[in-house]
Order: sequence, then structure tokens, then C-alpha cells
Amino acid sequence: MKDLFALYAAFFRIGGLTFGGGLTMLPMLQHELVDKKHWVEEEDLLDYYAVGQCTPGIIAVNVATFVGYKKKGIPGAIFSTLGMISPSLIIVSIIALFLNEFMSNEYVAHAVAGIKVVVCALMLNTVFTMAKKTIKNYIGAIVCVLAFVVAMFTPVPTVLIVIAAGVFGILLTKIKKKEEGKK
Repeated sequence: MKDLFALYAAFFRIGGLTFGGGLTMLPMLQHELVDKKHWVEEEDLLDYYAVGQCTPGIIAVNVATFVGYKKKGIPGAIFSTLGMISPSLIIVSIIALFLNEFMSNEYVAHAVAGIKVVVCALMLNTVFTMAKKTIKNYIGAIVCVLAFVVAMFTPVPTVLIVIAAGVFGILLTKIKKKEEGKK
């Protein structure tokens, strides 16, 4: 039971201290789950994030569910998921009570503007950290640049870009295995 409450508490902190969606949670997920708790390896976290992005639902909740399941099975998945969503439910419920007054407050508007800038910096840090660890050769660099260009300059849904990259990875592995078999 102690481990389940530890999962709940860790994801409650992550869910309560990150703003801006799933991508902005990556630095906290990495710090809390990989660096601090050592519950998952960084590569596993990136895999969970990629799968979480391709599956229905909120990315951060999906990642919490995957990590909880890996750590403690179905009970771990439930406690992690509840930990991730509890802060949002509490905060949104409180804000709903005072929404009109809250949004017209000058200090709130300035605080949100400041938070957006910091979230952008954290996202850039995560992107550079992930790139260093995942782009291992020129093919990976080309796939990264192509995915970025398609995501930025076309209406192609990011889910399709991720699926295409996955299919490309599978095909590339099969080609490499065939070439190794010929030697």
C-alpha cells in the first residue's frame, strides 16, 4: 500500500505543478520518475510518452497510467492516474466557483503570462535533452527534421506523423536484419 500512495503522491505533485499540457510535463516526469525515484528509465519514459500521444486521452494521464502499471500493475495504474488528475479536479472546481472574478484579475493575467514563458523554456530544455539521447545517427536526424517540418507546415495530424515514424523504424529494422543476414 505504501508504494501505491507513493505513486499517487508523485503524480499528484506532477499534476499540480505543471501547466500547459502533456509536453510541458516531460521535464517534471523526467525529474520525478527517472532522476529522483528511478521508477523508469529515460528511454522507457519517452516510449510511454510516444504511445500516450498516439492513444486517446490526455498524454500525461496516459503516461501516469503506464508508469503505475509498470510499477504495481492495475492498482498502480489506478493510483497513478488518480494522482495525476486529482490536482486538476481540485483546481478547476475552485476556479469554477470564482471564474469571472479570477479571469478579470490583473495579477492572474500577469502570472499566467509569466508561466507561459517559463513553460516554453522548459519545453525547449526537454526537446534538446530528448534529441541528444534519441537522435543517434544521420537517419534519426533526418526523420526528426522531416517530422518537425511536416508538423509545423502541413495540416497532417501529429498522430499520423508518429505512426509514420514508427512504421519507418520497423521497415528500417527489417532492412538492416536482411542485410546482416546476407553477410
